Amino acid sequence: MNFKTTFFLFIFILLFSCKSETEKIAEKTISRDAVIDSTINSFQKKLLTAQIDSVFSKYHFNGSVAVLKGENILYQKSEGFQNFKDKSKLDSNSVFAIASISKQFTAVLILLQEDQAHLNTEDKISKYLKGFEKGGFENISIKNLLNHTSGISDSGNGLLSKPGEKFHYSNKGYRLLGEIIEKISGKSYDENALELFKKVGMNNSSTANLSQGNHLAGAFLGNSKKLQEIANMPKRLANKEISVPAGGILTTVSDLHLWNTKLYNGQILKPETLKKMTEKSADRNHPVFGKMEYGFGIMMNNMEPRSYFHSGYVKGAPSLNIYYPETKTSVIILSNIADEAKGKNAIFNPHKEMKKIADSVQNKVVELRTEMLKPLSSL
Repeated sequence: MNFKTTFFLFIFILLFSCKSETEKIAEKTISRDAVIDSTINSFQKKLLTAQIDSVFSKYHFNGSVAVLKGENILYQKSEGFQNFKDKSKLDSNSVFAIASISKQFTAVLILLQEDQAHLNTEDKISKYLKGFEKGGFENISIKNLLNHTSGISDSGNGLLSKPGEKFHYSNKGYRLLGEIIEKISGKSYDENALELFKKVGMNNSSTANLSQGNHLAGAFLGNSKKLQEIANMPKRLANKEISVPAGGILTTVSDLHLWNTKLYNGQILKPETLKKMTEKSADRNHPVFGKMEYGFGIMMNNMEPRSYFHSGYVKGAPSLNIYYPETKTSVIILSNIADEAKGKNAIFNPHKEMKKIADSVQNKVVELRTEMLKPLSSL
């Protein structure tokens, strides 16, 4: 065997050996990650079950709650009635009115139009809608509607502040966004929303206008001893005072998790468009959840853990949808009864406590994963 042959044989053995060692390390890494994930998931499940179950008991919570990561169910519970009159039970297929959580769907429908170069969020709304050409309204941009800085009043005809100057939560602003979507697409808002649901795979979701009433969790005021059913649900959500683009979408915990996962993992919008939606463009002082950042149709914690969330309330239906991007985890809290005599803040007490629990668990999970990886950092 000559030198050249010996050299190439040596190189071959060396490469094979390196590849084999690399594969072994990769297998060890995969095995290690699987053990870490399994350990953390088990930790989360026990912690969430103990703490969220206590909130259910404390408030006699009537609703559905799910904590989901991919296909992994970390916590899921439905307790109480879908309909208090016929005593039909809530389950994971129950369809709830999600009120203002609907706004993020409207924001995405607008941003999809931007992805197709049919509009720009910096465009003035007067370009698409009549009646906004003067009186300060000519300065309102689509972006101002998306982040509630348009100054438009829900109860009057004037402006509460100059466009872009202050945050004023506005359902009317989102109704106008719905009209812009219809104007540009040439289709109704309901048709646009239905196409979006199908794209995402949200087979149990609809708008108030398209609802067939299947598995509907009807809305009620009061408590289990003395209650009043909200009439004309869900059709009332399509009334001008609420409007479908601002608060008229109906869905389930599973569909909302699917929405969170696909939206925030870049399967609906282009990366640069999703970035615009999820970055801070306004500050909000929420009457229930306090100070936070606001993007386009979503709110963000101004502290750890990072999360994208939104609450919703129409009579008898308080709701909260949270997504933690670092761990790709959804926390969804839907209910269909509210005791308004106690005040809106009290209505959301279970939601606030569950969010506090979820935030705390997320921080612990991130910290735990970091600690578990430390001994192997030299690999």
